[in-house]
Amino acid sequence: MPLVEAHNLSKNYMAGEITIKAVRDIDFAIESGAFVSFVGPSGSGKSTLLNMIGCLDPPTGGDLTVSGQDVTRLNSKQSAKFRGDHVGFIFQDFNLIPVLTVFENVEYPLQMVQNWPVAKRKKRVQDLLEAVGMADQGAKYPRQLSGGQKQRVAVARALVTNAELVLADEPTANLDHKTANRIIALMKNMRDEFGTTFIFSTHDQKVVNNAEVIFNLEDGRLQSQDGDNGGDHA
Repeated sequence: MPLVEAHNLSKNYMAGEITIKAVRDIDFAIESGAFVSFVGPSGSGKSTLLNMIGCLDPPTGGDLTVSGQDVTRLNSKQSAKFRGDHVGFIFQDFNLIPVLTVFENVEYPLQMVQNWPVAKRKKRVQDLLEAVGMADQGAKYPRQLSGGQKQRVAVARALVTNAELVLADEPTANLDHKTANRIIALMKNMRDEFGTTFIFSTHDQKVVNNAEVIFNLEDGRLQSQDGDNGGDHA
């Protein structure tokens, strides 16, 4: 069974009295352990799709199953719990909390969502910081980090709850070429080590070149799918 599966998935927004059809009757399936990109011009529906998969925004119509759960039937409280249990997020502007240290930023999802004992929580955070090469930076604050370091922290935070699915919205947009390539390689390594599924919304050709499955979007419609959607990478 695919980790993410959509049938006739649609999302409409109202702009005054005008209906904006952001996503139009899309079908797709994504296997566990895949490294996937949704690509297309601005307004093609990429970010809207990620928001629906991540239970941040409910569909207008169609079916959407994530990790065996029909997420279209969840209310806001249930959606929040599902996100905490199953989904990690990585954003183009990092979204780190400026008043928290690196260690505290990565720890934050565990405090908010999961009732982990302190010792177990601390070890999990330290293990993730080591995995992303930031073990010696835990006491620093976001303002003291480079863009690449911030994104490494964001990757660790996305994975700290053992999320099986990570959604990354333009994760390399604010990074230089060399740093972006390092972050992409880091995420691939994390996928290979932990079996995490990564789904990107991106304009960045570097991300697209590394994706194993590419869904091409235009005007809210799925135009084509490229690549092998196999998920045997864990």
